[in-house]
Amino acid sequence: MRVAMIGTGYVGLVSGACFADFGHVVTCVDKDPSKIERLERGEIPIFEPGLDDLVARNVRDGRLSFALDGAEAIRSADAVFIAVGTPSRRGDGHADLSYVHAAAEEIAGLIDGFTVVVTKSTVPVGTGDEIERIIRERRPDAEFAVVSNPEFLREGAAIEDFKRPDRVVVGTEDERAREVMRELYRPLNLNETPILFTGRRTSELIKYAANAFLAMKITFINEMADLCEAVGADVQQVARGIGLDNRIGSKFLHAGPGYGGSCFPKDTLALVRTATAAGSPVRLIETTVEINDARKKAMAGRVAKALGGDLKGKRVALLGLTFKPNTDDMRDAPSLDIAPALLAMGAEVQAFDPEGMHEAAKLLDGVVFKDGPYEAVEGADAVVILTEWNQFRALDLDRIKLLVRQPVLVDLRNIYRPEDVRARGFRYSSIGRA
Repeated sequence: MRVAMIGTGYVGLVSGACFADFGHVVTCVDKDPSKIERLERGEIPIFEPGLDDLVARNVRDGRLSFALDGAEAIRSADAVFIAVGTPSRRGDGHADLSYVHAAAEEIAGLIDGFTVVVTKSTVPVGTGDEIERIIRERRPDAEFAVVSNPEFLREGAAIEDFKRPDRVVVGTEDERAREVMRELYRPLNLNETPILFTGRRTSELIKYAANAFLAMKITFINEMADLCEAVGADVQQVARGIGLDNRIGSKFLHAGPGYGGSCFPKDTLALVRTATAAGSPVRLIETTVEINDARKKAMAGRVAKALGGDLKGKRVALLGLTFKPNTDDMRDAPSLDIAPALLAMGAEVQAFDPEGMHEAAKLLDGVVFKDGPYEAVEGADAVVILTEWNQFRALDLDRIKLLVRQPVLVDLRNIYRPEDVRARGFRYSSIGRA
């Protein structure tokens, strides 16, 4: 089948490359000339393990291409995917749908013959209705169906998630559109992947509900971590004890500095705004958002406490800046709250991240960036682990002790065992553990 993918951001590029790897012919379209030029040179604008090889292979085999002008790709497409950004709108937290509406306007003038228009972007309930209205007003004669097909890709594992998903959700009541979507995802039949067909509005809400539930689960275990510290319990054992219950499950029960990234912060806020506008507020999600925002801001205080409460003239080393490992994504990363707070408290801050420093440099004024973890800790009064990159899981603590001014380790991801760190002469602080 022929696919046009509007948007070459994280979702669009990964989805387009994976559809091409399934054997479909895919054109990824973007309005950013520099991004298209980089992709045509074989440069991948985001870090995602395996994506560079996947893109290169499918470009070489003629199934994947890139274009600034999407006219030809849209006219010939069986399915046109909208995979543009839907950031939080400044001022009110609603999802900004301006890019989605612009894509719908462009598609309306170009579709030729029956075309399935698919929203891959995360959009509020009712957005598909608006896309349909935009296209119908401009092209009353057009044959098309608007379908919701939300993505459930984890950054750092996106290719695996696309090719071996837990489920595929498709929101449409148009039988021709169902057949097109079945054919697009037919390669997943081998894995017996469930394809859940629903109404369009239901599909749109499934995406928000899933992300809100996971964000709530993270926030729950973070609150349990604080309680563990207060009563002398161990949050990791609590998480294991409840996670072994198959009604709960072990995923997203890792205590830390709060959730970030491109999805959870904006999607929880958008769901709150949607629910309020519909007259059906979601109090649990409202509270989740408030707790998470406060938690990220409070983490600098934990560092100060580890150094006796005063950070003036102290040097703090941050290991990891991205919101999670195996990505260069800095969107709503806890480091964006923690580093400025440390600076405001009088600390010098130096940092290292394996993939995120280029983006971090645009967002973190006053932070000194180093070339590696050992360079970052040199002369530090406290070493803070912010992101659980693999290369931070087995640091040479004896070497670090020789490099730092004070042997203080603040582990906000609980990747070390307290007894191991303390045995090497460090003062050790972690989340939800004595």
